[in-house]
Amino acid sequence: MVELGDQREHVRKTHIEGAGGIRLAAEVRNPEGTPCVLFAHGFGQTRHAWSATADAMAVAGCRCVSFDARGHGGSGRPDDGYHMQQFFDDLRAVAEAQPHKPILVGASMGGLLGLAVTGESDVPPFSALVLVDITPRWETSGVARILDFMRAWPDGFGDYDEAAQAIAAYLPHRRGRKSAEQLQPLLRRGEDGRLRWHWDPRMLQPIAEEGERHQPRLIEATRRVKLPVLLLSGGRSDVVSQRTIDEFLELVPHARHIELPRATHMVAGDANDAFTRAIVDFIGVGAEQVHSMMGQPSGAA
Repeated sequence: MVELGDQREHVRKTHIEGAGGIRLAAEVRNPEGTPCVLFAHGFGQTRHAWSATADAMAVAGCRCVSFDARGHGGSGRPDDGYHMQQFFDDLRAVAEAQPHKPILVGASMGGLLGLAVTGESDVPPFSALVLVDITPRWETSGVARILDFMRAWPDGFGDYDEAAQAIAAYLPHRRGRKSAEQLQPLLRRGEDGRLRWHWDPRMLQPIAEEGERHQPRLIEATRRVKLPVLLLSGGRSDVVSQRTIDEFLELVPHARHIELPRATHMVAGDANDAFTRAIVDFIGVGAEQVHSMMGQPSGAA
């Protein structure tokens, strides 16, 4: 087992074949570990959103797999456009490529995909679900704010500092600005020399529209989920609310819910230590080691 400080040297970069043969960029930490934890990011994010949590959980003994959804980061961009069903099928393909059923940790879009795949499967490809600030019905105003950010700056940025200013304005509660090194995985330099976000802008409109249309499907799938489920919500989120959480807990009465009071919708980035502790406590593996690494006793909030 590697020490946390050496973990970046032990990240294995790979590709996993998704639906229709698309190549999905992925990272594997501690490949022989158990249980397997599969991280699925939100719309507009990349696998790098999970780095701190995946590093800690790999050191604690888990096999940790994260990947970029199609149209994001280093993954393929299909010529024939984007449809939600492709994202569902990609997630299933990644899960089924693992040596044993993974625990899915899904943020926002990643959590919705997990609910659909689980609820619509006679034999789900996961052993448990951790949903990160998402419920099958969401607050449309919060999602609209995310999409507005993603549609802004179609002409990109002249340098990393301009991009850092844009993120700081979008997330004013966070201290400091991202460095150029932190921003590199989030941006691509175009032929014109300008930096643009890593996602394919062609997917924004169709996926936003399909997401709304798929809500009844997601609610019905959620009703059929029997796996162990943990919902982690941000106390300052504008995407989930007490209304949507209450409805979710009626649909999945066996689910556990933990609120991280200081977090917004960007839970992992806002409260990463508390987020990671909540996951390891839920799965019951490596909790003592992770709590020790993060300087808090097991069971601390």
